[in-house]
Amino acid sequence: MWERTLQDLIRGLRANKKDESKFIAQAVDEIRREIKGDDMELKAGAVMKLTYLDMLGYDMSWASFHVVEAMSSPRFHLKSVGYLAAAQSFNEDTDVLMLTTNLLKKDLSSNPADIAITLNGLSAFLSPDLARDLTTELIAMMNHSRAQIRKRAVLGVFKILEQYPEAGPHARPRLFEKLEDPDPGVVAATVNVLCELARRSPQDYLTLAPQLFHLLTNSTNNWMLIKIIKLFGSLSPYEPRLVKKLQPPITELISTTPAISLLYECVHTCIIGGMLQGPSGDSLAKLCVSKLAAFIQDSDQNLKYIALLAMTKIVPSHPHLVAEYQDTILASVNDPDISIRMRALDLVTAMVNRSNLQSIVQQLLSHLLPDSSSTLPSATQSLAQNSISVSHSLTSPNQSPSYRLILSQRILSVCSRSTYENITNFEWYISVLVDLAHVANVDIGAEIRDQLVDVVGRVRAARRYAVKLMYSVLTDESMLQNAGEDGSCSEILWAAAWIVGEYCQELAEPERLLPYLLQAEITRLPQDSISIYIQAAIKIFGFWASELAQHWDEDELPKIQIAVESIMERMNVLVSSPYIEAANIRQLCSFIAADLNSHHSKATTPAASPSVAFDDGRNSTEVNFPKSLYLIQPLFSTYDLNPVASNAQASVPIPDGLDLDAWIVPPAQEPVAIPEEATQEKKKKSKKGKEKESEPNGKKNRSSSKRKTKDVELLQDGDILTPVDANVETPEERERRKAERREQLKDDPYYIIDDTPPKPTDEEIETIPIVRLEDMPSIVPDASSRRPILRATSQDFSSSDMFVVDRDGEMPENAILRAAPVTNTSSGQATPVASASLPKPFHLSSFPPYETPDDTRTSTPEPIKVVRSKKKATSGDKEKKKKRSTTVTSGAANA
Repeated sequence: MWERTLQDLIRGLRANKKDESKFIAQAVDEIRREIKGDDMELKAGAVMKLTYLDMLGYDMSWASFHVVEAMSSPRFHLKSVGYLAAAQSFNEDTDVLMLTTNLLKKDLSSNPADIAITLNGLSAFLSPDLARDLTTELIAMMNHSRAQIRKRAVLGVFKILEQYPEAGPHARPRLFEKLEDPDPGVVAATVNVLCELARRSPQDYLTLAPQLFHLLTNSTNNWMLIKIIKLFGSLSPYEPRLVKKLQPPITELISTTPAISLLYECVHTCIIGGMLQGPSGDSLAKLCVSKLAAFIQDSDQNLKYIALLAMTKIVPSHPHLVAEYQDTILASVNDPDISIRMRALDLVTAMVNRSNLQSIVQQLLSHLLPDSSSTLPSATQSLAQNSISVSHSLTSPNQSPSYRLILSQRILSVCSRSTYENITNFEWYISVLVDLAHVANVDIGAEIRDQLVDVVGRVRAARRYAVKLMYSVLTDESMLQNAGEDGSCSEILWAAAWIVGEYCQELAEPERLLPYLLQAEITRLPQDSISIYIQAAIKIFGFWASELAQHWDEDELPKIQIAVESIMERMNVLVSSPYIEAANIRQLCSFIAADLNSHHSKATTPAASPSVAFDDGRNSTEVNFPKSLYLIQPLFSTYDLNPVASNAQASVPIPDGLDLDAWIVPPAQEPVAIPEEATQEKKKKSKKGKEKESEPNGKKNRSSSKRKTKDVELLQDGDILTPVDANVETPEERERRKAERREQLKDDPYYIIDDTPPKPTDEEIETIPIVRLEDMPSIVPDASSRRPILRATSQDFSSSDMFVVDRDGEMPENAILRAAPVTNTSSGQATPVASASLPKPFHLSSFPPYETPDDTRTSTPEPIKVVRSKKKATSGDKEKKKKRSTTVTSGAANA
């Protein structure tokens, strides 16, 4: 009968690709018939075909016993087939492993060929039980007369120590002896095993340092030297004396070896072993950085990746050395390989300092710009470009949305690090934020908005330039038209409106901005942006109106009337929407419009000062301008809006007498379950009490009926009944009610809850799956393309000496300074903020403060004390008091 061999099975699979499952099902049926026969050759051939199918993903666990049969064959070629199938398909949970213990012991004591294939297959399916039973045999094999058996036994001992750590005291001494074995293959295998074991517990292998150092200085095997260097990298953090000892040989290896893999391992060991620290490590660090820079310029992508990864670890200790290769590193940001671009970004963000921040940010911004050619394309080129535009957008590294988002976030993070400690010119940074909003083309508008508001609030000297730039942003029609589209960064309009409204005194002609803030197209924006537009418009109008009142001219009356009418017209449209500001502003503007309409020119009377506008009638001089022009300005500009310190809220002292744990409205008391025995006993006592209190004629005693006592419940605690006040709340009950209240307020939009997620535990971090970055194809960009110049490079910014950053923030005046230390960025010391240094409320020059009479009470009124009248004591109460006083007097006399 003709049988199908493994070669026939492979040819059949290739010939039946369209119906592969049917062919495999037919082949498995044939294998089932073959494997049940008595012919061991046929059985081994069936096992080999099953092993091939198992490599393709088909299960062969049903044939485990037949694999053991092949392993037990006395013929070497059949035994090797069985061990190969066992190594491929067996695992720790395979049932037939318990049947192989005696077989493995027998094969380990057989001829060298059987021992070799047994050791090769054993490491693949070794279980804890097998490791325990075979420890003695494997340790004995380490002293075998043949070097190839000793080498395999050393590698097998590593698997023994993994599955059965209790064998360590017996296996380690023999393992240490193999470092002096005459065969270099055995020594290399031993170093490999020790390197893996030392990664888990380096302290157990510190005694091997002299032997390993001897091998390091005398061996010529590059692969063994790599393992020894890795082993020293694990031991150096636990033995500081090794650092000084290892610097000369490792420096010599870095300078002389032509092997790139050995060179990288030497550099990596210097980094993780702490050999670059101190004066003696500076020269070694310079050598390492120069070698890594050569790797970055290499055409091999793997070398470039590991070089960027290693340089990222050197930057914290030697940033000046890495900064010398800034251009080389930045060139990798535009590499076609996404993994290299990400490592280059990590390195760039780590090497930023005050001197190179602007140049690095400008180059990163240029990578967000689309490629452009210096000459206009021809018609043929335009058609070709149009046909490949879709594929180019999918392959260009600069057009990948995920990469553009990461690049934009890195720009913001390096600039805002440690409260802008690396920024020397904030006008430049504000322009960078505006440029980033135009070229990012990803959803990063919220981060840009927060950065703009924070910078303008902290740096006073940059406000004038910020207002000027935000004016141009608000008047740019393209920004408003593209609002709502993906990647439009329309949130910058929110920041622009807030800045021009809050610092409108920096505007030269504020009235020219009002039409842009009140145009109908603002409905494209989100609701929060529309609210900011409304507030900015009324702030600017209030400032402009107060300025007009200071220098009043009757010719300005029609202009301001038109402005008030336009605001009212716009508010009438928005008043039906969910904007409360619209209704308030409409009422204010209607009052101003009525005052303007009733205003008559007093040409004969000289213009009065602004303070006269709020005179209470005692001054007879009449004003020459509408007094309502000063109505809006004090609503927004009476106090400075300063940045708040991060710990300001925690530093506010709790007022005396305020109990934050007390209930404002006490909850309903839940009924307490009382045992039946206690209830019956309580009823009996109450009946006896009633009988004693009642009079002979059946009427109750008045004194007892008028007495008021607390509600008392009897709770059974073991065998003792203890009276407990029903109004007393235990700590456990309080915590339970707090938890219930937090659960109720979780979905309340008017209640602020700290929803900071808890830090993940180590177990949760280990369970996070490793995800590969996909959908990031790349293409080599055209090196000859020229990029347009950004706004940040074309502006002539003022001197950086004038910028002062408010990093601390404002603290409350009654703050407890000892509980609110603020870290000084320059010195690193924690210094309290004195209340005297806090900014005081200021009044605008155009608005006079109100005057209040001296007798007017401005403090908080004293609380009204309610005193309840005492009730007359009854005869029963008098008798009790008399008895109590008599008892106290007699006790004092006895004392």
